[in-house]
Amino acid sequence: MQSRNTRLNSSALRGAVDLAAVKAAGEAAHKAEQARAERARQAEAGGGEPADAHQLVLDVTEETFETEVVQRSTEVPVVVDFWADWCGPCKQLSPILERLAEEYAGRIVLAKIDVEANQLLAQQFGIQSIPAVMAVVAGQLVPLFQGAESEANVRKVLDQLIAVAEQRFGVVGLNVAGGERPAAAPVAPTDPVLEAAHEALDRGDLGGAIQAYQNVLSERPGHQEAKLGLAQAQLLHRVEALDPQEVRAAAAQGPKDVEAQLRAADLDLVGGHVEDAFGRLVDTVSRTFGEDRDTVRLRLLELFEVIGPDDPRVIAARGALARVLF
Repeated sequence: MQSRNTRLNSSALRGAVDLAAVKAAGEAAHKAEQARAERARQAEAGGGEPADAHQLVLDVTEETFETEVVQRSTEVPVVVDFWADWCGPCKQLSPILERLAEEYAGRIVLAKIDVEANQLLAQQFGIQSIPAVMAVVAGQLVPLFQGAESEANVRKVLDQLIAVAEQRFGVVGLNVAGGERPAAAPVAPTDPVLEAAHEALDRGDLGGAIQAYQNVLSERPGHQEAKLGLAQAQLLHRVEALDPQEVRAAAAQGPKDVEAQLRAADLDLVGGHVEDAFGRLVDTVSRTFGEDRDTVRLRLLELFEVIGPDDPRVIAARGALARVLF
């Protein structure tokens, strides 16, 4: 998981790509460890139950989303269940999620969002049908699945989510009343060069961020966090001075105009319309040849980096791209 003027900043990607996730990926473990240490100190000073005993199933609203989901996700994966009272499959899935949240005893937190009462959140997340289940880990949106699933399948998904969170972010869970604290994962040391890139991105120095991420990648070409940061910074740099109305008019008038379609796809992605961006470029690939086709294909691969290779929308678009290429 994100309004637009002629100039964009990082918050313009909220809902499509959370740029805060780039920085959070490197800082989440450190921040979480600091927070845990402080709560442990407070608990020791006050005596009695640790201060971070938490509720594991939460009803979240637009007003509480930042605190209950985004901030909490720096310590523990937050599974987000989009549901509604009229939704029959939701009534099958929600009890499974609630039961597993209690069973996992602090390794995940379940945030329940009623889409009827929180329509803005549903729009921001691009929810088109329910039940829909996503996760937020260190500020980064991770789509999980749509529709009702068996308890066995849900358990597999949650196990994978926890493993990824522990490996990538050091997110290990919360204390719960009457429970044991999950074992702490090792905290990776911060990277000064990567931190400089994140800070440049945060303050809107897109040129500086691009150069800093490229510096990281020149030494470590496979560094996933730097690749994600670079793709996001380049996307913002491309769209920061665009006039959306002019871009969309040009794209509508020139379906074979490669540059017009590339600009429109960038705006689609920034506006949260991920499938539209991918579909536009796949269609453009199918209509072009030679150098133009290769230009569009490479841009589509760049946008895949922005969203992440494991995202279902990226997987689907890769299949569609393969079909038009071969």
